Amino acid sequence: MGAMTFGREADEATSFALADYYVEQGGFFFDTANIYSDGGAEETLGKWIKARGNRDSLVVASKVFGAMHGGYGDPPRNNRGLSRFHIVREVENSLRRLQTDVIDIYQVHRWDYQAPVDETVRALDDMIRQGKIRYVGACNLKGWMLAEYIRLADASLAPRFISLQQAYSAVNRSAELEVFELCRHHGLGVMTYNPLAGGLLTGKYSRDSASPPDVRLTTTPYYRERYITADSLALAERFVAHAGERSVSPAALALAWVMAEERVHTPILGARTVEQLADTMAGGTLTLTHKERAAVPAVLPGRWVGKDPVYDRTDP
Repeated sequence: MGAMTFGREADEATSFALADYYVEQGGFFFDTANIYSDGGAEETLGKWIKARGNRDSLVVASKVFGAMHGGYGDPPRNNRGLSRFHIVREVENSLRRLQTDVIDIYQVHRWDYQAPVDETVRALDDMIRQGKIRYVGACNLKGWMLAEYIRLADASLAPRFISLQQAYSAVNRSAELEVFELCRHHGLGVMTYNPLAGGLLTGKYSRDSASPPDVRLTTTPYYRERYITADSLALAERFVAHAGERSVSPAALALAWVMAEERVHTPILGARTVEQLADTMAGGTLTLTHKERAAVPAVLPGRWVGKDPVYDRTDP
C-alpha cells in the first residue's frame, strides 16, 4: 500500500479507511516517504498505526532524499539529499511522524550526485547499528548506480540494500533494461510503483477529450509530463479496450500485468478512495499466463513512452 495520497488527495478519514480496507484484505506492507505532503503522509500513517495498535503486524517503509520545508532555516544543501547530516535528521523526523521506534525498510529515494556514496552507506549503517532502521533499500536507480552502492557497501562491510523500487507498468518497461537482472543476480527484492501509470491505464484519459480536472495527471505537472503523450494515450486506449474484451477492469488488468513479471516481488498500490483501491486490488486474483500477458497492449520490453523518472532525469 503506497501512502503517497495520505494527507493529500485523501484526507485523514479517507486515509484511515484506505488503510483499514487494505489490512482487511490481508495487506501488511505500507510504503511512504518523508517528502510526501512534506511529512503529512507519514504523520497520517503514524496516527492510523497508533489508533489501531497494530505496529508489530506491519512492515513500514519510508524514504529520504527530497527537500523538506519544515522551517529548519538551513542552507539548501543541508535540507535535502543523502548526506550524513540529512539522513540522520530525517530518520529521527520520520520516526517521530510515524510514531514508531524503528523503520523496517529505509530507502534512498534517488541518486545523489553530490553526496559521496560511501558517506551515505556509512550513515545508513550507523542508523541500523543504532536500531532506528532494520534494513536499507533504494529507489529510482540505474543499474550502474545500484552496482556502485553494492560495491561500496561490501567494501565497507556495511549492509547491502535488500530491495529496489522502480516505476514499472505497461507503458514503462525501462526497469527491464538492466535493474531487474541486477536485482535477481544480487538477491534484491523488487518493488514497483505506478502500475496504473499514474491513472493513465484506468480509462479516464482519451486523445479526443480533455482530462478530468481533479486527477493526478491533470493537477500534478511532473506526472502529466511523465505519462501524457500521443503515444501513451493511444496505447492506453488499446489497453482499456483489451480489458473490456477480458471483462475485467483496466486497473485490475494493469496490476495483474505487473504481477505476471516473475522478477517483480510486490507492486505498490496507491488510491484516493476505497473504491479505487478495491478495483485495483482485484488484479491480485487475476493470473495471466505468458501468452495472455503478451497479448496485453504494452510497450516493447525495455522501452517506455512519456518521461521516465530514472532514464530521462537531467538534474545532476
